[in-house]
Amino acid sequence: MLYHLYEMTHAAMTPWRTAAQFNHAVLTHPLNPLSYSLIGKTSAAGLEVFESITRRYGKPTFDLPYTHIDGVSAPVTEKIVWARDFCQLRHFHRDPQTLSAIGGQPDPKVLIVAPMSGHYATLLRGTVEAMMPEHDVYITDWVDARMVPLSKGGFDLDDYIDYVIEMVRFLGPNTHVMAVCQPGPAVLAATALMAEDEDDATPASLIIMGSPIDPRQSPTVPNVLAETKPYDWFENNVVMNVPWPQAGFGRPVYPGFIQLSSFMAMNQDKHVDAHKRYYKNLIKGDGASTQKHREFYEEYLAVMDLTAEFYLQTIDKIFQRHLLPRGELDHRGHIVDPAKITQTALMTVEGEDDDISGIGQTQAAHDLCINIPDPMRTDYVQPSAGHYGVFNGKRWETQIQPRVRDFIRAHDRETPEK
Repeated sequence: MLYHLYEMTHAAMTPWRTAAQFNHAVLTHPLNPLSYSLIGKTSAAGLEVFESITRRYGKPTFDLPYTHIDGVSAPVTEKIVWARDFCQLRHFHRDPQTLSAIGGQPDPKVLIVAPMSGHYATLLRGTVEAMMPEHDVYITDWVDARMVPLSKGGFDLDDYIDYVIEMVRFLGPNTHVMAVCQPGPAVLAATALMAEDEDDATPASLIIMGSPIDPRQSPTVPNVLAETKPYDWFENNVVMNVPWPQAGFGRPVYPGFIQLSSFMAMNQDKHVDAHKRYYKNLIKGDGASTQKHREFYEEYLAVMDLTAEFYLQTIDKIFQRHLLPRGELDHRGHIVDPAKITQTALMTVEGEDDDISGIGQTQAAHDLCINIPDPMRTDYVQPSAGHYGVFNGKRWETQIQPRVRDFIRAHDRETPEK
């Protein structure tokens, strides 16, 4: 019922948003004398803020048409190279002629496994952008569950692990896998299963960033919520059926708007202050600040639904029963054993101020992967970085990414160091 109410509210607001857009256009038109007055500027600013907070934000694009390699601009073509009902694998294909002209060695293949936790993979645009100059980059682009017809069947944690294994096998031997946030446990499980099977495509290295490998370590607000609420509470209160006329009509999902509400509630004052500054900057005509605000919230407010079975299993197995660190996580009836990983290098990255995955939650991967030799493992904690700062922003670009790059090259089986 809540999902239907959400849809009806959005529909009911449409005429008001249209009116706000029209009046904003009138008040900001250069031929309108009011556009130069304080009352005109404040009214236009208020209308723009109203429109921005009531709009439904669609799936963003990566919009990365080029990268810079050794000071040379190289065109980039974004391609879907593998696809299933609930995921597409995107490749950021750098122009081979430019690469040939530069004369460098082939760069390592990197699969970035984006989180499927409410936001689109484009949240990792900065991650991709920083990796492209020196890596052959692929990323998982998870599909909004509300757009998948019910006839396509379900998608649970086992399916997620299967998808990861399939994609790594598709890319082939000597692939480096980077798990950002939520996918850490599933990617670690996939790697363990491939190692146990002595799969030739077992990742050359695994980089896990800000991830709940063991949520019992330094529990944060989301961890406490997951543990204090019984499983039935999540099943009965946050799982809903996709309403008509969406393609996934009737599919039980965890709606993205509920996840977004939870995220925003954690930092409510911060978001309120951001919109106050946005309003004031609009009045002042501070174009740079207002554009930065728009870009952030166009990404942050764009959300997707998760299948109910995947969401509930993640709550149950990862956040409530902690099956992975307890050695009890199974994949289709087979116990996952990270101790089977012996030839995959392991790097963990955490943010000192991470309020989603606390200190120690990601580091726990080292305690589970006991048979990886010490020279093939490293751990890094970024000072003063929050959760988002682990994979985006200046600290990621200048301090974390160079360490990730060096780690990948140190353990690449084919590419000589530059």
